[in-house]
Amino acid sequence: MMKDFAMHLMDIVQNSISAGADLIEVLIRESVKDDTLTLTIIDNGKGIPSDLLEKVTDPYITSRTTRKVGLGLPLLKQHAESTGGYLKILSTEGNGTKVIGNFGLTHFDRQPLGDISGTIVLLAAANVKIRFVYEHITDAGEFKFDTKEVNEMLEGMSISEAQVMKFLKEMINENLKEIKISG
Repeated sequence: MMKDFAMHLMDIVQNSISAGADLIEVLIRESVKDDTLTLTIIDNGKGIPSDLLEKVTDPYITSRTTRKVGLGLPLLKQHAESTGGYLKILSTEGNGTKVIGNFGLTHFDRQPLGDISGTIVLLAAANVKIRFVYEHITDAGEFKFDTKEVNEMLEGMSISEAQVMKFLKEMINENLKEIKISG
């Protein structure tokens, strides 16, 4: 179902989009020294009501009307805990949400990152009115991708154009190689 971080990222960001966010920040921090991988997603959407906040990791609690089971956050929590980590969700109604998943970096059960670059580019291309900020930090360095800066650089071309998407994915991958992500 959720075979890698990219799929978790896609799912959680879809929640942010559904919550009306127009700014979504994704931070992935890998530390070999601390043996941790932390995925943080922050949005400025409508937030989660306090009575629902403690229940959002229950698979049978969802705000969706099309199906009665929400698996994104419960699965992320399960995967984090299976590696000795945790899931923390901070939200105030009207002020957005912050989801923090902490994982054991070298733990046997930690899923691979997957196609993070493709996921970020796809989300940006499919949601051109939303500002996406993606930052990846490792012991070897850091990389930041911000659609506001990219759009200024593109001078009127759209992120959703196929050749632009291909270029951006390659650019992100090259930068991630430089900072030696764990994969």
